[in-house]
Amino acid sequence: MSEKIHLRNKKLGYAIVSLFCFVFFSTHAQEGEISGSITDEVASIPFVNVYLEGTMLGTSTDEDGRYVLKNIPAGKYKLKATVLGYRTFSKKVSIGKRERLKIPIRLMASSEQLEEMVVTGTLKAVRRSDSPVPVEVYSPTFLKKNPTASIFEALQNVNGVRPQINCNVCNTGDIHINGLEGPYTLVLIDGMPIVSGLGTVYGLSGIPNSLIEQIEIVKGPASSLYGSEAVGGLINIITKNTLEAPEFVADAFLTGWGEYNLDVGSKIDLGKKTDLLLGLNYFKFDELIDNNGDNFTDLTLQDRISVFQKWNIQRKDNRILSLAGRFFYEERWGGEIQWTPEFRGGDEVYGESIYTRRWEVLGKYQLPVKEKLLLSFSYNDHSQNSVYGDVPYLADQRIGFTQLTWDKKAGNHDVLLGSALRYNFYDDNTTATISADEVVIPSLFVQDEVSLGKKHSLLLGMRYDYDKRHGNIFTPRTAYRWKMTDTDILRLNAGTGFRVVNLFTEEHAALTGARDVLVTEELEPERSFNINLNYLKKMYADNGVFASMDASLFYTNFSNAILPDYDSNPNQIIYDNLNGKSVSKGLSANIDVVFPSGINFLIGATFQDVRQTENGISSRQILTESYTGTWNFGYHFRNLKLSIDYTGNLYGPMRLPTLGENDPRSDFSPVWSIQNIQFTYKAIDNFEFYGGIKNLLDWTPNRGNPFIIARANDPFDKNVVFDTNGDVVATADNPNALTFDPSYVYGPNQGIRGFFGVRYRLN
Repeated sequence: MSEKIHLRNKKLGYAIVSLFCFVFFSTHAQEGEISGSITDEVASIPFVNVYLEGTMLGTSTDEDGRYVLKNIPAGKYKLKATVLGYRTFSKKVSIGKRERLKIPIRLMASSEQLEEMVVTGTLKAVRRSDSPVPVEVYSPTFLKKNPTASIFEALQNVNGVRPQINCNVCNTGDIHINGLEGPYTLVLIDGMPIVSGLGTVYGLSGIPNSLIEQIEIVKGPASSLYGSEAVGGLINIITKNTLEAPEFVADAFLTGWGEYNLDVGSKIDLGKKTDLLLGLNYFKFDELIDNNGDNFTDLTLQDRISVFQKWNIQRKDNRILSLAGRFFYEERWGGEIQWTPEFRGGDEVYGESIYTRRWEVLGKYQLPVKEKLLLSFSYNDHSQNSVYGDVPYLADQRIGFTQLTWDKKAGNHDVLLGSALRYNFYDDNTTATISADEVVIPSLFVQDEVSLGKKHSLLLGMRYDYDKRHGNIFTPRTAYRWKMTDTDILRLNAGTGFRVVNLFTEEHAALTGARDVLVTEELEPERSFNINLNYLKKMYADNGVFASMDASLFYTNFSNAILPDYDSNPNQIIYDNLNGKSVSKGLSANIDVVFPSGINFLIGATFQDVRQTENGISSRQILTESYTGTWNFGYHFRNLKLSIDYTGNLYGPMRLPTLGENDPRSDFSPVWSIQNIQFTYKAIDNFEFYGGIKNLLDWTPNRGNPFIIARANDPFDKNVVFDTNGDVVATADNPNALTFDPSYVYGPNQGIRGFFGVRYRLN
């Protein structure tokens, strides 16, 4: 009997097991699966946590960035992926019975979400979202989207920032921020104000792009921290730390116009505690091109070399000790096609030839005390040997700068106290400089950032300078930050500025062409008041899309403004202090969007009104556009290891310097645009190959104009007839009564051209 019961139980057990297996496999045959790979812009990401929110279903990616989620019942879920250093990915998914979904995931590094460390706004390293001063940050990735031979050219795709070419012949220029002239922009290297005066024209050339960590831009006043030249804004070029730089990097490209550029960088270990960062930039262009047929070079011939080195020494308690130096030498000339060096300085063939030699040294040393005391110093020597036709311009400038800051936190106060000493020496051979200008300017400044709770902070600052030429100078500053939510920030900044003008170092139009330079009075320093309202919005979508919007309202009012007057007399450039006011106001906005699929775009626009009012008459500032637009569209084909970048800018009309009513050239520029496309291939380890087309529309300023350079056939005005009042007389040879004038310039003369380059990086 017991055997029968045992047999019956055994058969029942088999039946239960069979039934369980049938139910199990039937059920799981109806369950779904999600798989895919996880990458960023560069490579796959291993060990990422992948899970369905609110369930026990989860896994992590393997070493190749692949993941698989199995046995998922049919239904709707939220798929999430998290890993340190990247923003969380979230996407709603719906899966049916026996459905297998392939979902590739692209994660974005947290540094792309406006959490970069910035120092320019407050002289302290803070997260960008925590800075009371709005700071725009541009990484080497941004610079690579439209490769250029200099930072000067690269900034053409930054909204509200415009590289302005000031001379059709020598092609030198400066940087405009929100419509303000180049001298109102201060250029820093690693926070040191060593690019000014003569260096403003050439200081943004020759810095190896491969050694740049990031570029920080502040639009608005920063005089309370950086002195009198930071009136309209500043650009801080931050070089790489030797501890984080690659072992070796090289970048070389050439263009269809015959331009050659080479960047080389290397990190060298010199013992256990010392590292050396070494960089070299070489650029050469020696093609005679005259596509507009005026017998003048369309692009200045250039031969330039720059050597940069930065030493970093590790110290006890991670105290800072770094020393950097740069040597820069350039030869450039532009002019009549038949010009050769033997014509230099003569009146037979017109040419503008400039030899520039410059060296710089800068360093930082944190004192070996408990308090955070940092000593910074810099020195540069700039020598320029140039001729503009038959007018020589020989100039020397030396600038020394040292600064000691004390950073102290006390309760809800974050205080920065500083003392600075600046040495300026300038001498040239012009009649405006009777004797060398040499001055020492001591300064004191204080800045207090007060935390008013979790969402509010107030920054108060004051700077005192003593200039023996102008006495005591006070420049106050204030900033307020309201973090309305974790993704909404409102900032208000206001401050004053004070600037001493070095006319011939900043206004190269005063040296080129046949116009006479007339300084009607002793030029008084310019003063300004600036206010800026900035709103930042960050948006994170469930499907992994990230977007940010950055918008600003700005207003600057100048008194004693010094601007060149081209209108009163077509044969003169008149410089004097404006008897009235100069106002710059407008609106600027950027929209940045990144999709997990590999699509990204950055669009910016600025609308501005820059004008002077004197004797009740208001007029637009010359060579200043009323609106600008910039864009950058990119897409990464992961399977092909190929990226495409389409970049461009758009400029509205600007008033131009014509030579009176009879000048046939237009008084205003047309709407114009420079557009570029680039393809980058990264399938080979450590290598990048890139190429594309610059200036796709083949736009040049001579479109719609009979000529660009007035009297290009008679650059020394040998056949120009003047009456007893000094006015030009119309003749058969000169029916429009013009003189030689190359100042009618508002954009580059380079037309369409291809380019190709190779990058190599060894970590």
